[in-house]
Amino acid sequence: MTLVVGAAPEHGGKAALHLAAELARSAGEDVVVASVVPAPWYPSLARVDAEYQSYLVEAADRALAGARAALPSDVPVTTVVQHASSAAEGLLEVADVHDASLVVVGSSSAGVFGHVALGSVSDRLVHSSARPVALAPRGFRARADGRVRRVTAAYGGSEAADDLVIAAARVAGRVGATLRLASFAVRPPSPITAGIGSRGEEPVVQEWIAAIHGHAEDVLADVRRLPEPPLLAASVVGWGPSWQQAIEDVTWDEGDVLVVGSSSSGAIARVFIGSNATKIVRHSPVPVVVVPRDVAAGDVDEVDVTG
Repeated sequence: MTLVVGAAPEHGGKAALHLAAELARSAGEDVVVASVVPAPWYPSLARVDAEYQSYLVEAADRALAGARAALPSDVPVTTVVQHASSAAEGLLEVADVHDASLVVVGSSSAGVFGHVALGSVSDRLVHSSARPVALAPRGFRARADGRVRRVTAAYGGSEAADDLVIAAARVAGRVGATLRLASFAVRPPSPITAGIGSRGEEPVVQEWIAAIHGHAEDVLADVRRLPEPPLLAASVVGWGPSWQQAIEDVTWDEGDVLVVGSSSSGAIARVFIGSNATKIVRHSPVPVVVVPRDVAAGDVDEVDVTG
């Protein structure tokens, strides 16, 4: 299988390359590095367009040479210059040609260092790609021999979330990583502090946590019946008055990858992340893989978890 990662001539960030190398090494896949340049206009009599296209291709070739040099020698690499109307469209076209399992992109340079920040390209990809999209936090760096050690599936207790867990489990089993389920409870402080204050909410919170753990155990029973089940870590619940604090309430380590699924209201053949998933992505301190619902459901259909 193949991973596709973009290399932009005007952007020297290497976070996406580091993530692509770590993912490819873990899964035993190769990497296609694509540099997308604008598709040419109709030729002009003055050959201005041809000269500009030549300049763009030369810049793309330099970007690809730099990307190849930045990638470790143990990862098989192919480079390609793709003409397209936009960077996102070009990456998806390359992914289609190579039947890529994943498209890898970096974060916006305007984002918080160490967290995922959607830019113009990544935002379009996570709302339109029919393939999983991996997002590298801004400034992400992997060890020279780095591998994925733990896959954390963001779990909300729904049927779609169950499918996502199975998909994440298959990935974790294939790369030799541990699987963990994480749920996030966000409860802003109540403006009313008189009387019992927030103590009245405690039973409700505990009931929700117990229900989540119960649902998680049910889907993990299916995971244990997979042909290549991964090692399982204890399920965790992050709690806080904001999404950032809830996500930070969970321990994250080097080699972690967070997996989130599509919105149930989006087009089933696309990633189309909803509001909660977007908040999780934006506050994640580790790389995130966003999986379209039909891909996750397809993973479930390919294995028998009913026996």
